[in-house]
Amino acid sequence: MAWKSQIYTGGGDKGQTSLIGGQRVPKYHLRIEAYGTVDELLAHTSLLRDQIEDEAIRKELLHILELLMASSAVLACGQEDCSVALPHLKEEDVCFLEERIDAMDASLPRLSSFILPGGHPVVSQAHVARTVCRRAERIILHLNDRHPLAAETLRFHNRLSDYFFMLSRLLSVRFGCEQSPWKSSL
Repeated sequence: MAWKSQIYTGGGDKGQTSLIGGQRVPKYHLRIEAYGTVDELLAHTSLLRDQIEDEAIRKELLHILELLMASSAVLACGQEDCSVALPHLKEEDVCFLEERIDAMDASLPRLSSFILPGGHPVVSQAHVARTVCRRAERIILHLNDRHPLAAETLRFHNRLSDYFFMLSRLLSVRFGCEQSPWKSSL
C-alpha cells in the first residue's frame, strides 16, 4: 500500500505552525513571513519560466528555483544550530547570478533613464518577480536584524532582484518591445 501524505493535520487551525526543528510559532512570525514571501517568489518565477521558450533561460530559472528552495529551507529553520541537514546558499550561487547579470548587461543598450515595466506579459512577469524578490529581501533583512543569517543569503536575494531586472530588459529586446522611459512631470 502506498503511503499518502496528509496535507492537513489541524495543527495550524489556531494560528500556529512549526518551523524546521519543531519550534511552534505564530503564522505571522517573521520567519514565516520571510519564507512565505520566498515561496511567493518561487511561484512567480515558475510562472515566468513557464512562459519562456528559450531553453537556456528556462534552465537558468530552474536553477534559481532550486536555490530559492534552499533559501526557504534555511529561513524556515527556527534554531541557530539547526540539527537538520539543510542546503545552504554559497558564494558560487551569488557568483552565478553576477555572471548572468554581467552577460545580459553586456548585450543590452545602456540605460539613460528609469524604465517603466511592461511591453509584453513575459516582461511584466519578470518585473513582478523582481518586485516580489525585493520584498522578500526586505523581510529577510528584518529577520537578519533579529536572527543573523549567512551573508550569502542576503547577497543572493539582493543579486536576484538585479537578475530579474536584467532579464526583463533582455526579454524586452528579444520580444521587440519598446522599453518605455519614465518621464518625470517635474
